[in-house]
Amino acid sequence: MSRMDDFRQGGTPFDGFLYADLGQDRAGNTVSVLSALARLGRDPWDEAAELSALSSTAAHTRLEALLARFYDVPAGGRDPRATIPSLVALLPSESTTRQRAGNALPTKMKLPGIGPIIGFALLVFFLVQNFFMGSDGSGD
Repeated sequence: MSRMDDFRQGGTPFDGFLYADLGQDRAGNTVSVLSALARLGRDPWDEAAELSALSSTAAHTRLEALLARFYDVPAGGRDPRATIPSLVALLPSESTTRQRAGNALPTKMKLPGIGPIIGFALLVFFLVQNFFMGSDGSGD
């Protein structure tokens, strides 16, 4: 299922994690995990999916390494190491993610090539031509 389809259906299983608050940046804007990952040049949904597939310890280590490179949010009294376990807890389990993906309808359909489209157009043209300029039925 594409990410846009998830939005139309009311969200993704990663919303709790991605929209978790990390604090405010220097300009006073609230920074979520989603915006932090995007500012680091990562795709937030892909990163969340990869983190949820890891064990809790591995996800903690990877998220800590990612957020250690994020300098836009001053410490502000928050201990980032204390925040990471709560963020990892917001990730869906791999089984939850897999179950949702298994229930999804396929959205990526291969479009037909140009051949069938041209064939259909020629058939319509032939039928229209015979209808308006058809024979009188005498066979001559």
